[in-house]
Amino acid sequence: METDQIDLTPTEPRRSAPTTAILRILQVAVLLYLFLFAISLLGGAFKLFGKSFSEALISGTSNPVIGLMIGLLATSLIQSSSSTTSIVVGLVAAGALTVEGAIPIIMGANMGTTVTNTLVAMTSINRRGEFVRAFAGATMHDFFNLMAIMIMFPLEQAFHGLEKTATWLSSHLLGTGAGLEFHSPVKAIVKPVVKLVQHGLVDNAGLGKWVAGGIMTGLALALIFITLASLTRVLKGLVLHRTEGKFQKFVRKGGVGAMFVGMLVTVSVQSSSITTSLLVPLIGAGIVPLEGAFAVTLGANVGTTVTALLASLTGNVAAVTVALVHLCFNLSGIIIIYPLGFLRRIPIRLARGLAERTADNRWFAAVYMVGVFFVLPLMFVMLDRWFG
Repeated sequence: METDQIDLTPTEPRRSAPTTAILRILQVAVLLYLFLFAISLLGGAFKLFGKSFSEALISGTSNPVIGLMIGLLATSLIQSSSSTTSIVVGLVAAGALTVEGAIPIIMGANMGTTVTNTLVAMTSINRRGEFVRAFAGATMHDFFNLMAIMIMFPLEQAFHGLEKTATWLSSHLLGTGAGLEFHSPVKAIVKPVVKLVQHGLVDNAGLGKWVAGGIMTGLALALIFITLASLTRVLKGLVLHRTEGKFQKFVRKGGVGAMFVGMLVTVSVQSSSITTSLLVPLIGAGIVPLEGAFAVTLGANVGTTVTALLASLTGNVAAVTVALVHLCFNLSGIIIIYPLGFLRRIPIRLARGLAERTADNRWFAAVYMVGVFFVLPLMFVMLDRWFG
């Protein structure tokens, strides 16, 4: 007579779907924090390398073309258009720089801040399809800013529209603000740790700024590569099948809704670099299409200027005027380029073409990043110093 055998072998408990989702969300949160810490650490390293050099560069220019290159180089070095703008505001307020002279620097700063995106895109260089999408997502920001500069720079030199508009608006805005101050939640949780690392290297270990900056850069790059590789994989599983909701409505379709998302996120975190750097792995993973990401990027451009504008409403005419120049420049670029389909597609097509070619010649990614953001503007500045 056969009897039923009871299997007493212990089995591993299966995780329920909600438990798996919670674990993935926690994993994303940890990876996201490490990624944001790495980006902030990289910015801190750049500041150790180049803040004083950037201040010296900005304070000594009258040629608008050189001013454009100085804005690009200074912001690439310190990786913060807000920091460059702050330096410019201080110089204008002190009478060392005119608003007219500040405008080309602001335009250059707008492009210089995008170097972080390119660096983030390079983390997927060994995965061709992902790299093509990510690199295109990073460089379409460059091409848009370049188009905006090519259109607005000569118009500004001929008619001074941005200067006149910003001056007129600042005269009406002063007195309406109460010195509004925004505190970034991202900076609140990341910056203290970055300062702790910097303090440990410079003050406790007694290392020079260049050595400390080099160590911070190495650590930041390692963290960026590790966290993004993991973050992209986790996000694919967590988000890819849930993109029919808000992503479909606000991001995937592009347009004003996606711009608003980019602006809102950037105002919240007070950094367009963080917004666009977070966007790059989503583009690489295929979660966000280039067209939708393009609109989010343009919104981030506006968001970083709105934050600076609201923070500048303290009665300082120079601060408000320079912040308004930055805002008007980005809004003008969007108004001119985005509504016209054939113009709107140019940055995306150029970025896709560059990404395809770079995927076949991967060394060109580093050449592009170093050449465009550092070597080219530095050559212009040095030639001006030698022969000016």
